Amino acid sequence: MSHSFYPALGTPLDQEGNLLVNSFVQHIEDQMNHKAEGLLIMGSMGIQPNIKDEQYGKVAEIGVQAVKGQRSVYVGVMDNSIARVQDRIERLRGLRLDGVVATAPFYFASSQGEAQAFYRAIADSSPFPLYLYDLPGVTQCKLQAATVIQLMQHANIAGIKTGDLALARVLYRHVQESDSAFEVIYSGLDTFDAAYQYGITKTLDGMFSCTAETSERMYAALQAGEHELVAQQLDLIIGLRNVFVEVGVFPGFTHAMNLLGFAGNFHPDYCPPLNGQQAERVKQYMQHMKLI
Repeated sequence: MSHSFYPALGTPLDQEGNLLVNSFVQHIEDQMNHKAEGLLIMGSMGIQPNIKDEQYGKVAEIGVQAVKGQRSVYVGVMDNSIARVQDRIERLRGLRLDGVVATAPFYFASSQGEAQAFYRAIADSSPFPLYLYDLPGVTQCKLQAATVIQLMQHANIAGIKTGDLALARVLYRHVQESDSAFEVIYSGLDTFDAAYQYGITKTLDGMFSCTAETSERMYAALQAGEHELVAQQLDLIIGLRNVFVEVGVFPGFTHAMNLLGFAGNFHPDYCPPLNGQQAERVKQYMQHMKLI
């Protein structure tokens, strides 16, 4: 059973959209030093849909090399057709990965049947275990429990990442009752502590990428049953997330990562940088958290 956090890593890029290798390696090493149990490369916070095709395989390869087999590694392969996802997976062949992570297609809304067909075809051809990514705010397709229970019968579908606590609880109970190896990974930041109490201890979020010290303290408190300390640390992480929402999520994330010493742009190339007032807002909150 997992008892630590899984950050969805940021992807530091230069002005031309190329990976800043030293910053990325530093980012990964920092997460491992703070006891992250596994890493998601190029998830939502890692702006996978915005990464240039020529850089996609490089980002994954550099990430795997930096981990040196010391943590679980997952890579996002989100795209809008079976063929395009398969093309992404092909660029990952030969890497030491614990799984690839895919949303349902995010351009056209999919039915439950279409989502099943999409995932089954990818799982059939992937050399890596496939993890479902329930992200209805982007995909317009909410994965239903019955759909996931059908998909978990596939030998190469290994788990799901979801921020829906009700869905996570239903799936977790089903896994326990059926003695399945299927993993339920929870990504609902606001209720991580509640999910932990239900036994859903494998939690993943992009906010961990810029709050490693706080996240380490929170998970130590979770394991020790120190619920008040857990709530305090989680509230700090949520508070920084709320500041990002206020100033612009991805530009706010970039500024936070830069303040932590990680060079580069962590936002899509069309996002403007923060103005002085917004930058100061992020800095002050991070000082409040004692991250800087």
